[in-house]
Amino acid sequence: MYNHNLNDKKWIEYWKSNKTYKFVDEKNNNKKMYILDMFPYPSGSGLHVGHPKGYTFTDVISRYKKMNGYNILHPMGWDAFGLPAEQYALENKKHPSEFTNKNIEKFKNQLISLGYCYDFEKEVNTTDPQFYRWTQWIFVQLYKKGLAEIKDIDVNWCEALGTVLADEEVLTDSKGNKVSERGKHPVIKKPMKQWVLKITKYADKLIDELELTDWPIGLKNIQTNWIGRSFGININLKIENDNRDIKVFTSRSDTIFGVTFIGVSIDHYLVKDLIKSDNNLKNFIDKIASIKEYERNKIENEKNGYFLNKYAIHPFTNKKIPIYVTDYVLSNYGNGAIMGVPAHDERDFLFAKKYKLPIIKVIENENECYCGDGKHINSDFINGLNIAMAIEQVNEKIIAAKIGNKQVNYKLKDWLFSRQRYWGEPFPVLFDDNGNIIIEENLPLTLPNTNNISPSGDGQSPLANLSSWVNVEIGGKKYKRETNTMPQWAGSCWYFLGYILKKDDGTYIPLNSSEAFELFKKWMPVDLYVGGQEHAVLHLLYSRFWYKFLYDIEIVPNKEPFQKIINQGMILRNGEKMSKSKGNVVNPDDIVKDYGADTLRLYELFMGPISASLEWMDDGVFGIYKWVQRVYRLFETKEIIENVNNVELTSKYNEFLKNVTQKIEDYDLNLAISEMMIFINECYKADKLDINQMHNFIKVLSCFAPFVAEEINFSFLKNKESLFFSSWPKYDETKIIKKDLNIPIQINGKIRDILISPNNITEDQVYQLAVKLPKIAQHLEGKTIVKKIYVKDKILNLIVK
Repeated sequence: MYNHNLNDKKWIEYWKSNKTYKFVDEKNNNKKMYILDMFPYPSGSGLHVGHPKGYTFTDVISRYKKMNGYNILHPMGWDAFGLPAEQYALENKKHPSEFTNKNIEKFKNQLISLGYCYDFEKEVNTTDPQFYRWTQWIFVQLYKKGLAEIKDIDVNWCEALGTVLADEEVLTDSKGNKVSERGKHPVIKKPMKQWVLKITKYADKLIDELELTDWPIGLKNIQTNWIGRSFGININLKIENDNRDIKVFTSRSDTIFGVTFIGVSIDHYLVKDLIKSDNNLKNFIDKIASIKEYERNKIENEKNGYFLNKYAIHPFTNKKIPIYVTDYVLSNYGNGAIMGVPAHDERDFLFAKKYKLPIIKVIENENECYCGDGKHINSDFINGLNIAMAIEQVNEKIIAAKIGNKQVNYKLKDWLFSRQRYWGEPFPVLFDDNGNIIIEENLPLTLPNTNNISPSGDGQSPLANLSSWVNVEIGGKKYKRETNTMPQWAGSCWYFLGYILKKDDGTYIPLNSSEAFELFKKWMPVDLYVGGQEHAVLHLLYSRFWYKFLYDIEIVPNKEPFQKIINQGMILRNGEKMSKSKGNVVNPDDIVKDYGADTLRLYELFMGPISASLEWMDDGVFGIYKWVQRVYRLFETKEIIENVNNVELTSKYNEFLKNVTQKIEDYDLNLAISEMMIFINECYKADKLDINQMHNFIKVLSCFAPFVAEEINFSFLKNKESLFFSSWPKYDETKIIKKDLNIPIQINGKIRDILISPNNITEDQVYQLAVKLPKIAQHLEGKTIVKKIYVKDKILNLIVK
């Protein structure tokens, strides 16, 4: 019987002592594959079984590509700055680095226990000063190019945590109040001076250059929608009994005769004017302001509004249009005001239905536009044009009437880059007595080593408490350091370059060196990037922004960092995402102890496609465990010799190699495991097994289950070199026995007979044989075949009259 506990430890020690997984940059190998996992935050709870799903997937692909002659980079590191470590340190009166380093060691040991082929001499840690000196350097370059500045801005302020929070770190509780994701503490809007990065300057590139990537269309759409670019026109509408205009933005000016209301955002200037004297309006605003904009903006949510008792005047019909403050018009989009066209916009339709507003259809179909006044087609205005032409003509009329101008709008905001925390990258920035900014060029600027990391109490970072660090004298002049730190996103914006630059001595090749550029030319972009969809927007958007900036200043040689991305699905327990609070977490350490690392690796891949969210099943784990035992027992009990003359099994073997290779190439690893199971079943039917065939099977198995594969290779097949250095086996198509095909023949969609035919038959041959079948000929008598639908080797459908 296979003892996984002894065997797992044996091979972990072997791989470690022999440095099996040490990265080797084969200089003359132009076939490269950079395979990357989204690096984890090393929390105190360690890995849960959701992590290995993606890590095992990339491990299999890395091993497979290496066997196929690729130069492989498959690293791992730690996204280790951030609020959780700081809060834990405060609660336990310890320095966050102590807690962080312990967590990293725990995570690393767990990853090693699962047999992943990471070279940990390549690991990066965002809290390492040798790493974050280059995070700081990139910030300095952004500042020098005018892409970083200090602005007065409304921020999410959490008094209990003593810091500004990003939008993604703020939740809305059951009562509609904004609270922190960590600790559920109250969050308010507060004006503060903060560093912002002008990501909006890259909005067009961030959309347009997605076409350079091989990303899922859904992921591209998420990024595109988040940026929210729209081409349109600003229209100035007169307000009744008011000497001001209201400026609305629309990307569909062809619907201008379908406007039945104007919608404004909760912080529009009209609202700010009226709120002082209207308590009902104030209560309405207070209620909806507590809900995130993107939540309010969802189409499926109820739309709410409040009539401001004001009317805009339609610029062409002079009709009065009521003005409402709404909960779904975004303050940062356009001018915070829209034309409500309920007949042609889903959100506007829901709003109009609720408040019993007119719904006027002015577009007859999606290809042609007939703009009218709601009663009849106004042929003098627009008649029968395609929508693009209609929009352009309406825009021209608006501009000619001097009531509007063309504009490109974005939903994307500049990136709030300051945090009032200790545990983050310090800004290399000094201020003189007049508030002028001086950049510190001597990097890294390291964090002071202190346990005094409590919030300052006045909205500043804990660093503000450390006067000896804050106040510096240079050349006889006194300066103060910036006391905010960078957000956790900073290090993750470029960490994938850090792996390439990491040297064995723990230092990094300078990011701005010619040596680095040559390495980036070889290894970038990342060929395969795997991680959860929760990072579909912010991490990917921010890292693409930094990478594009580095391209513009000639640090990297290409425009996009990640060529192909796969978002792994979640592993569910009782239909829900695993979490400690729900008590439904499965600890991978327990699975490894009870069933072995190979069982966990195989099970997580066998559950289903990598992108699917699937239910964890204990019975499934045990089933895979029994299969691992079955594979080991085969080699333990069967006679395995050279030159076994078994034509049937040789056919099955070559068919297996062909199928499993294709499944891995297609990233269908669950189906690849099925192919291995099928082949093992065939092996059990044979009296003797061919040693070359079984050695090649073990090579395949080693990508998925390296522990048992190495043991079989060493103990039963008597090979002394690790399977990690093997070559991928080739199949022989000529030795695959071709079976007859069973092709259903349909007439008008109903199966009338089955054609038994040889392999490699042509469509015309299938047709000629099919019409001669007695049952088919009977149904064709007196009929005319009007169409033939043939799916190769699968089915022939004859459409007759």
